[in-house]
Amino acid sequence: MPFAELAGFRIHYLLEGPGSAPVVVFSNSLGTDYSMWDAQMPALAKKFRILRYDTRGHGQSSVTRGPYSIELLAKDVVNLLDSLHLNRVHFCGLSMGGMTGMWLGMNVPERLDKLILCSTAVKIGTAETWNTRIATVQKEGMKSVAAAAIERWFTAPFRGKDPAAVAATRKVLDETKPEGYAACCAAVRDFDFRDKVNGLRLPVLAIAGYHDPATPPEDLRFLAESIPGARYVELSGAHLCNIEDADSFTSEVSAFLEA
Repeated sequence: MPFAELAGFRIHYLLEGPGSAPVVVFSNSLGTDYSMWDAQMPALAKKFRILRYDTRGHGQSSVTRGPYSIELLAKDVVNLLDSLHLNRVHFCGLSMGGMTGMWLGMNVPERLDKLILCSTAVKIGTAETWNTRIATVQKEGMKSVAAAAIERWFTAPFRGKDPAAVAATRKVLDETKPEGYAACCAAVRDFDFRDKVNGLRLPVLAIAGYHDPATPPEDLRFLAESIPGARYVELSGAHLCNIEDADSFTSEVSAFLEA
C-alpha cells in the first residue's frame, strides 16, 4: 500500500473507488488503523473515492516524537490532501478522528464539503485520566489497556456474536506502538472545543452509539445542537458503532453524503 512522504513524516494511506467520484476521507480512532473502516468499503467504494489513512503514531504511519496535538494530526490530513492533489473532500472521523474533523472544519473549511462526526466529543475525559493511561502504556505496554478498551468499544452481546471482528480489532490495538498511542492520548487530552464548536458552518452528521460509555449519546447530541443545521443519528452499538452496527452506519453515511 502507498505512503506519502511529508515533512519529516511518512503517512500510510489507501485510495480506492471511482476516480471521478467525490472523495471521502476516513480518519481512525485512537488505537486503531485504516482497517477499522473495512465494513464500510464494499458499499461506499462503489459510489465514492475513499481515502483512508493511518493517523500519525498508528498502523504503518511514522511514530514521531510526542506529545501530539489535534492541530498536528489535522495538518497531516491537509498535507496528505495536498500531496494527492485533492482540493475539497468529505470527511468522516470517529473519536480522535472526529476531533481531527472538527479542527479541519473550523480552520480550513474551504477544504471540506460535508463533515461526519462519530463517537466523538468536544472534550473527552479528564487530564488525570489521560495522564494515567499515558503512564500505564509507557510503563507496561499496550496490553495493559487493551481489555478495558475492547469493553468500551463493543457491547458484550456483540463480543459474543462476532468474536472474529473483535479479535481483529484487538490485534491492531495490541500492535499499536506504545509511544505513538501515548502521543495521541495527549492530543485527545488537550483538545477542547466546547467554546468553538458552534462556529462550525458545514453540513454535519453526528453519529452516536447508544451504548457508548466513552462518548455517550449526550455528547453527540450536544454537537448536533451546537452546530447550525446538523443532523443527529443514534445507532445500536458502543464506541466503534461503525463496526458493531455496520449496515446502519454505512446507510446513514451514504444517505447524508448523497443528499
